[in-house]
Amino acid sequence: MPDEVEVLPTEWVTEEIIRHQFNESQLYEKAVSGEIVVHIKRSSHPDTPPQGEPVCTWSQIAYYYDKNGKPLAVVHQYRRVDGSIGASGKPDPKRIFLADKSLAVRNVRKIEKQE
Repeated sequence: MPDEVEVLPTEWVTEEIIRHQFNESQLYEKAVSGEIVVHIKRSSHPDTPPQGEPVCTWSQIAYYYDKNGKPLAVVHQYRRVDGSIGASGKPDPKRIFLADKSLAVRNVRKIEKQE
């Protein structure tokens, strides 16, 4: 999968807005059905498992692409050993690529550390 994407203007939005757009686009459902391609960009074990998640849960960054390689979204997810998605049961969208812009959320923890 391509690492380079066309540079689009970024609109910074709330987690609620990007989740709504992600859910409306049914990207997770399309990923599960194989209609779009999912590429795991990064996968690692957190130092301590997230609250409520079993040991050996993976923290993953995944990129969603259409069948032509056009980027659709970037998500974070906790992948359990049994293959299920942890936390809410769905990936957490971080960026969605639209025709004329991308929607993104800021990493609040990084911002708080800088203050």
